Amino acid sequence: MNAQAVIESGSVLDIPLNKLKKSSKNARKTSHGDAAIEALAASIAAKGLLQAPVVEPETGEDGEPTGFYLVTIGEGRRLALALRAKRKEIRKSEPVRCVVDTANDPHEISLDENVTRTDMHPADQFEAFKRLSDERGLSAEDIGARFGVSAQVVRQRLRLGAVSPKLMAIYREDGLTLDQLMAVRREVA
Repeated sequence: MNAQAVIESGSVLDIPLNKLKKSSKNARKTSHGDAAIEALAASIAAKGLLQAPVVEPETGEDGEPTGFYLVTIGEGRRLALALRAKRKEIRKSEPVRCVVDTANDPHEISLDENVTRTDMHPADQFEAFKRLSDERGLSAEDIGARFGVSAQVVRQRLRLGAVSPKLMAIYREDGLTLDQLMAVRREVA
């Protein structure tokens, strides 16, 4: 039996980027947008890969491992890493820390990852960007580069992060829309 076939579910492996492939069992069929991949690439460049992709060994028709791994969770991260390799920021064979999962249904865990997560409230993002600016002295350009957004978008979010805590609380509780919050901010400024 091939030694690769004995990889235990839950194992953490450093797998070369060029040995990772998109899984046909991934529940997300609509591709990630270019802007999302750019943002992920920027984040990875600034902070490294914070979440390990989940993979399963690819097997051939004979049932033997091919040496490749199918990305069940983290296809966007794989695409962002591939973009960085295309730009020659990293090697095509760059080791990627991955978690092997052969115990769960790949389609179901892919669906679970995409359905059960909750996006950050915009107010939290506004305040977090402001904190990076205030406490770490990062410019709008620096913050934008770290998160894959334009400096202008960051400047807008920094202004929104500076609104009154009372208004921000009302916005968090859906008492104000984003447009209303922006209008109030313009009135005050």
